[in-house]
Amino acid sequence: MITSTSPVDTKSNKFEKLKQEKDGLAVKHQLDEFARIGWESVGETDLNHRLKWLGIFFRPVTPGKFMLRLRTPNGILTSKQMQVLAEIVDRYGEDGNADITTRQNLQLRGIRFEDIPDIFRRLESVNLTSIQSGMDNVRNITGSPVAGISADELIDTRELVQKVQDMITNHGAGNPEFSNLPRKFNIAIEGGRDNSVHAEINDVAFVPAYKNGALGFNVLVGGFFSAKRCEAAIPLNAWVAPNDDVVDLCRAILEVYRDSGLRANRQKARLMWLIDEWGIEKFRAKVESQLGRPLATAALADEIDWDKRDHIGVYPQQQPGMNYVGLNIPVGRLYASDMFDLARMAAVYGGGELRLTVEQNVIIPHVKDAHLDAFLQEPLLEKFSVNPNPLARSLVSCTGAQFCNFALVETKNRAIALVKELEAELDIPQSVRMHWTGCPNSCGQPQVAEIGLMGTKVRKNGKTVEGVDIYMGGKVGKDAHLGTCVTKGIACEDLKPFLENLLIENFGAKKKV
Repeated sequence: MITSTSPVDTKSNKFEKLKQEKDGLAVKHQLDEFARIGWESVGETDLNHRLKWLGIFFRPVTPGKFMLRLRTPNGILTSKQMQVLAEIVDRYGEDGNADITTRQNLQLRGIRFEDIPDIFRRLESVNLTSIQSGMDNVRNITGSPVAGISADELIDTRELVQKVQDMITNHGAGNPEFSNLPRKFNIAIEGGRDNSVHAEINDVAFVPAYKNGALGFNVLVGGFFSAKRCEAAIPLNAWVAPNDDVVDLCRAILEVYRDSGLRANRQKARLMWLIDEWGIEKFRAKVESQLGRPLATAALADEIDWDKRDHIGVYPQQQPGMNYVGLNIPVGRLYASDMFDLARMAAVYGGGELRLTVEQNVIIPHVKDAHLDAFLQEPLLEKFSVNPNPLARSLVSCTGAQFCNFALVETKNRAIALVKELEAELDIPQSVRMHWTGCPNSCGQPQVAEIGLMGTKVRKNGKTVEGVDIYMGGKVGKDAHLGTCVTKGIACEDLKPFLENLLIENFGAKKKV
């Protein structure tokens, strides 16, 4: 096991060295002191790096206003949790908001450093945590957003996702066993037929599959996006039952990756690089050895045989007389007033629960038939529609330059404005999945989109201006695969006519008369 007392590898990069010097979780016990002395007095390494182990992100573009990334396993929140998060965000006025991420998670913005100890106490009071949500840790674990409520589901993923999170984070207390991975790590557990979690882009993914009449999971490994390389996950040739075997296998894979993953070059530190070096058979054998028992071979086929659903609209649940309602949240951005309304609506009309999706939307389940009409009259639905226009419906965006210092272009605000202009001028007969990402780190996942836009800088009229590279061909759901870059260096100011032509030539759009 890699520990903070292990000798420093002279070939390691600076991140490995800072982890050797002090485990990232160590700053958990310094928060009160940090809040007292102020962020400007915190050491550079703690401020810029180790605080991320607690989900606290210093943002140079908004100095003094931090981002806090939560953990919301399977994307599930209670009304009370959303109420507390709304109260936290509300304190920061125009600077405060919450973004739904592409991992069914929330990131709170505008956080003041001196408030963090109190915020953490408030989170703990409603069983929320941000532990190990940044840097070289396992990120939020995704599962079907309609787990336990869809009439068509195969496996309810909620308990499994929570068990995996509890194993990784020591039930939210922080777990040094898994706080020093070579790089970040993504896990997804799919329970339905439509690949709602985008299994192919996760380091480890479990997808439903029948083997000898028993329902369990086939296992995929190695999917990831980075600035230098993007790869879809590949089969491990393993099948596990939908029980603690999932937790045990996650642990074994993480231990193999932790102890043997490549660390010298961070651009080659994700799991797939280790699989490339060893080959999938050796990797599987190492995992079996760590697990202490052989793995069953994979089922011949999985059960991902539906097109991808976005869950926007009204749908009957498996529970008689109940419905879940999917709301379109444009590019996933919520303000305090929105969060208060969502918490209230879930409590009044539903069962006091909300679900987040990887498309950055919100589902409110357990709405009784008798309450549905009143629910649909709520003013908030004028902003967060249950029947949005075709481009707004599938619009996804990363944080962008407004809050992220890595982003090369502004994304969220530009994406919304551009979609409104396109929808005003075009008749578009189908939903088109458009994903924006501000830089090659691909947080907005342009490779899974039908039209993906990746921020870059371009030269125009002798000046450097904001631009994008265009990706096309990404497919989700059954037969999922990644798209590829088709055009480079389109200036953002020239983007509207370019996208109009793409929509007309490839998606049946027509100019409005």
